[in-house]
Amino acid sequence: MWYQKGFKELELKDFYQIVHLRLETLVVEQTRIYNDLDDVDFRAIHLFQKDEQGNIDGYARIFERGQTVHFGRVAVAKDSRGKGLGKAIVEKILEVCEQKFPGRTIEIEAQEQVVGLYEKLGFQTVSEPFILASTPHVKMIYPK
Repeated sequence: MWYQKGFKELELKDFYQIVHLRLETLVVEQTRIYNDLDDVDFRAIHLFQKDEQGNIDGYARIFERGQTVHFGRVAVAKDSRGKGLGKAIVEKILEVCEQKFPGRTIEIEAQEQVVGLYEKLGFQTVSEPFILASTPHVKMIYPK
């Protein structure tokens, strides 16, 4: 089941599971050293899915920056990988963006290893690779 919540709507257990999933996936597994928590969390839409046991196994956050909509911190629990959940998260993000921010351009900073997934879903690369939090990224947009 999918959930969309603002920061103040998150239950404490859900917030803990989100932070744990993000840290495990984006910091520990990728051996990156950076502060995952930032002020964006306060204004973001937190999109997540829970498995049959009620544990969060997929997550992303959606937020506005200027006139564009962004998303990031996309994470899938290790036990849920290889089942299409990453693609499902991005499709759900696009659905939420269309509902909440119709007609707005979506811009992301995508890690190079997932560019192919985003391209299959209609995103276009608009920059040369750059390093962000010790990892190669590119800017991508999803046209209006």
